[in-house]
Amino acid sequence: MEQQNSGKRVLDSIERAKLGIKVFSMPFDEAEEVIDGYVSGGDYDPDSVEQFKDQLDTQRHIQEKSVELFSTSAEIIRLMVNAFIKNMPHSSDGDGSRS
Repeated sequence: MEQQNSGKRVLDSIERAKLGIKVFSMPFDEAEEVIDGYVSGGDYDPDSVEQFKDQLDTQRHIQEKSVELFSTSAEIIRLMVNAFIKNMPHSSDGDGSRS
């Protein structure tokens, strides 16, 4: 696929998917090296490559924030459950067994 204004190739969706799977679990610096290695010599449009890297970085940022949000949510639920249990009325020994 060629880009209209520069005549250079852009990363198409299949290439981005393949690269995305390949670099999914890598630190960003390593992923960037793999991407650069893939596009080197391929006459790719630098803007499309940078856009893909930005998308990858944004996805990683969202994943990191999701983990933080999940952790915070779990802590809030833990605190609420503990507060609920602590404030439950306790039954006395003789209250529950009247005949």
